[in-house]
Amino acid sequence: MIRFELRQRHKTLLGMIRDNWLKLAAAMGCMLVIALTTSATAFLVKPVLDDIFFSRDQQMLMLIPMAVAAIYFLRGVGTYGQDYLMNYAGESVIRRLRNALYNRIQDLPLSFFQEEKTGVLMSRITNDVNIIKEMVSTSVTSLLRDIFTIIGLTAVIFYRDWKMAVFAFLVLPVAFYPIIVLGRRMRRVSTGCQQAMAEMSAFLHETFSGNKIVKAFGMESYEKRRFAEKTQKLFRLEMKAVVVNAISSPVMEFLAGIGIAFIIWYGGSRVVAGTSTPGTFFSFMAAVLMLYDPVKKLSKLNNKVQQGLAATDRVFDIIERESEIREPEHPVMLKPTLQQIVFDGVGLSYNGGETAALQGIDLRVNAGEILALVGMSGGGKTSLVNLIPRFYDVTEGRILIDDTDIRRFSVASLRKQIAIVTQDTILFDDTVRNNIAYGKPDAPMSDVIAAARAAYAFDFIESFPHRFDTRIGELGNRLSGGEKQRLCIARALLKDAPILILDEATSALDTESEMLVQRALENLMRGRTTFVIAHRLSTISYADRIVVLVGGRIVEEGTHDELMGCCGEYHKLHTMQFKPAEKSVDDGPG
Repeated sequence: MIRFELRQRHKTLLGMIRDNWLKLAAAMGCMLVIALTTSATAFLVKPVLDDIFFSRDQQMLMLIPMAVAAIYFLRGVGTYGQDYLMNYAGESVIRRLRNALYNRIQDLPLSFFQEEKTGVLMSRITNDVNIIKEMVSTSVTSLLRDIFTIIGLTAVIFYRDWKMAVFAFLVLPVAFYPIIVLGRRMRRVSTGCQQAMAEMSAFLHETFSGNKIVKAFGMESYEKRRFAEKTQKLFRLEMKAVVVNAISSPVMEFLAGIGIAFIIWYGGSRVVAGTSTPGTFFSFMAAVLMLYDPVKKLSKLNNKVQQGLAATDRVFDIIERESEIREPEHPVMLKPTLQQIVFDGVGLSYNGGETAALQGIDLRVNAGEILALVGMSGGGKTSLVNLIPRFYDVTEGRILIDDTDIRRFSVASLRKQIAIVTQDTILFDDTVRNNIAYGKPDAPMSDVIAAARAAYAFDFIESFPHRFDTRIGELGNRLSGGEKQRLCIARALLKDAPILILDEATSALDTESEMLVQRALENLMRGRTTFVIAHRLSTISYADRIVVLVGGRIVEEGTHDELMGCCGEYHKLHTMQFKPAEKSVDDGPG
């Protein structure tokens, strides 16, 4: 026996469906019309045979065809109304579900995006939600229509011959058993299919995004084999679903055939004995044949519902996910002024891991100070600055801005006061203007132009065919590295936040682009509390103070001259980067 627990997620989905109750009620009215016309068709078989063919009644010969025409007209109107109204309700529910899913994904912290694959998330919004749409708009429609039809035809059957109806219905409990068993199997298989589809979406996203590397390393054949393996896995799962779907109809056909064979024997013997008329028998027989068809369909509909429930679980696993970054109950608004930032005994471990990314960080950064963070890769520099906008929360200690723990500020007001420029230039397939004004969509054009000038981007923007209205392509792929970086700096300039984070902002640029970007960064840093992460020590000569991080701990702190005098970790890094190239022993004579 299957136990189905109505969970909160199912109640939420039902609530979304119930919000369209007016259209659903009208659709159910249309379904009732369809069910009544189907039942009326079976009901008219008796007068057609007895009154027209056997009694040769001329009046009935005129009335019954008109009744049939009216029945099928009403049936057509009901079918159109049902399809339109149910699809409207279904699409409305899916729109809300997609919005809720996307909104929840956007609200989840950075750690969530590092755990999940982009393609998998895309599959949840597209593929899984489409399966739910199929359940809501199509399967539920057919389910309700078939139930109404079963009720109507059952009434006709019992009205025509209740004794024979009792025998016909003895087979129904047996017929419903495979529906339940096959439905349970379909739900498991459907979950596997959806997971395989999500994995394929993730694979496609990775290989299409990284196609340049695939070609550069000659790995096309390798990726083709990997894709073939994924399609083979999906094929096997889809075929399992096909088997479940395909076997349900033959089973129902066989059980229906047993019932119909018995009715022919029993009903035919009553006609032969003279206790029933041929019209009654054929009317009863037509109703039974019509009845078994919707009962048979229930098996396939149940499979669709099980697929939809599996997709519902996958979608609501995201919607119901709690964020580790909690909004305070009584948030404080952070004002847009220069602030002092204090790290007080800060520690950080990702996902509750035993290895700490940061340990015992005690650091005071004065308002308007430029602080450089240096050290080998994996030292904790990016982890440290990611704590300021609460991309992650500290696991030990606290971070204070003007003596207030940042966890007391509203997340929106905190992030509004922080601008970030990273090594990865994230731009959107939109116009130059909209990319610069991304943090301030209502900014006047004069401010956008001023930001572009300060970022040394105005000249190359003016060379574009549509200037600030030029679309820059996916991730800005129509721009050079230096142009993309300067647009990111212009975006940060326009935001005009008092706290600035520069994470390897010039490391991927050539010398000429770096010079322009460095000048733009000088304009950006002016009058702001700035954190600069740099591997190339030549780019931090302007820093007021330098902090060296090793293994998640601060090991040195001071100015360039002070740290060079200590002959410690910073001196070692500096020596490694600026050590003169040794002359090759193979340079030849002279």
